[in-house]
Amino acid sequence: MADRQPADRQPADRQPADIRPAAPADATGIAAVYAPYVLTSVATFETEPPTVAVLRERMASGLPWLVACDGRDVVGFAYASAHHERPAYRWTVECTVYLADAGRGRGLGRALYGRLLPDLVARGLVTALARITLPNPASVALHEAMGFRPAGVMPQVGFKLGAWHDVGLWALRLVDPPPGSR
Repeated sequence: MADRQPADRQPADRQPADIRPAAPADATGIAAVYAPYVLTSVATFETEPPTVAVLRERMASGLPWLVACDGRDVVGFAYASAHHERPAYRWTVECTVYLADAGRGRGLGRALYGRLLPDLVARGLVTALARITLPNPASVALHEAMGFRPAGVMPQVGFKLGAWHDVGLWALRLVDPPPGSR
């Protein structure tokens, strides 16, 4: 990608944070990053910030959660979750990234996905999906830069902050489906 530079040659404002698998102790920092999205934006359709305990339960799902940290501060996170509970969907996950103000404009969304997506491939998953409340040009640009392609729009499926919102679906084929998959 044209705007990527080697990690040791990135401008100061794009210095990478430490990206690593999330641990239960990171749930407090994840909650701090996520709560403003829940309370003031339509990036998520949750309307009450989840508790640290609820986030820890979600993190224990068996699918990857990653954090981007500046020192001890979580400045972003990404994770995969099951697309649907029915068995035929077991090859498909939904992915998302959230960044604190301190994490924006530093390439951390790409860096988090750059670690998350190969992990999904290693697990044998076939398709990654992303739901994006529209309009959200920054999220669309991130997902398309990572290879996601538009798969459709669900019109006016969420009501939050006094308005109805469309949600776009973006899809990324991680690997070719295995023949005769069980």
